[in-house]
Amino acid sequence: MNKIFYTFVLSALVLLSVQCNPKSQESDEQLGNDSIIEYAELLSITSHDDYTDVKISNPWDSARLLHRYILVPKTQNVPSNLPQGTVVRTPLSNTLVYASVHCSLLEQLDALSQIGGVCDLSYIKTPALLSRAENGKLTDAGNSMSPDIERVMSLNPDAILLSPFENAGYGRIGKMGIPIIECADYLETSPLGRAEWIKFFGLLYGKEVEADSIFTEVEKNYTELRDKIGVLSSAPVVISELKSGSAWYMPGGKSYMARFFKDAGAAYPWSDNTETGSIPLSFETVFNRAGEADIWLIKSFHVSELSYRTLQKEYAPYARFKAFREKKIYGCDSSRCNYYEETPFRPDLLLQELAALFHPGLFPDYRFRYYQPLSE
Repeated sequence: MNKIFYTFVLSALVLLSVQCNPKSQESDEQLGNDSIIEYAELLSITSHDDYTDVKISNPWDSARLLHRYILVPKTQNVPSNLPQGTVVRTPLSNTLVYASVHCSLLEQLDALSQIGGVCDLSYIKTPALLSRAENGKLTDAGNSMSPDIERVMSLNPDAILLSPFENAGYGRIGKMGIPIIECADYLETSPLGRAEWIKFFGLLYGKEVEADSIFTEVEKNYTELRDKIGVLSSAPVVISELKSGSAWYMPGGKSYMARFFKDAGAAYPWSDNTETGSIPLSFETVFNRAGEADIWLIKSFHVSELSYRTLQKEYAPYARFKAFREKKIYGCDSSRCNYYEETPFRPDLLLQELAALFHPGLFPDYRFRYYQPLSE
């Protein structure tokens, strides 16, 4: 009887042990190294012996993943029992890239030769890509909102890099069996968080060393300057952009740009707001709270130059702002500089620019790269 009892107990313990420690994907994943990501909130990268596990959180639903990628080097066979996700063989060598910002990033990584096609060619500013397009060595896939399917099929890319939008599908592109890399970097709420996505792109293109080196430099430059500015007692008040129709879209208090303003040593009138995106405000609301703001920053895409005269002609009440009266408005014409191409992955450059605008006495020899004083 005792022998039967002990046999039963032993069998139960063995069964319990197996149930608690199954040979599963989850237990295998725990063997990977910790994520190499420190600042990005939407990105997780965990390396394993024979693959790299990349998880992108859903920006619109924190309880879900937007996408999971399993990166497997082309130099080895695809392992069995991989976790569920989109398998991407690396390094990528013939990609279709939708956005100019990612083309510029790949230029930083010395990976332009691994781009086979682009969308929205008219917005591309990278000379090497424009030259290839002129010589017929780069596929122009047309508008990023509705790419030319036949050209995409002819290119036969090994991956498509695009920016995801809430509740938006990818139509026929999403049914072609080509890995879609959802570049949600633009939805990060901190400058270093977005810049850290360079590590993911480095893995995709076999440029890990280059990516780590660039980010290390960016992080060092950014944090040193932020800490230098952080000890200052004065902070000019800053506002940004213009009204569009009946609404003036200001950066939310927890947004990407609000973080820049804070780190560059400025006071932001909506710093108490909890939104991470833009907040629509009436002109009266903006004026009542920020009419005495010291500095006003405006980004635009103009063929003609933005000036105080054209600004007042566009909307006369702008002239009531202190920054207008005291000629402290600065414009960034993105058609004439690489603001959108450079700053997402080189936030240290933008932080330096903003710090020089807000605290010119600290940087008397700084030459402005993006913003310029408005002309009369």
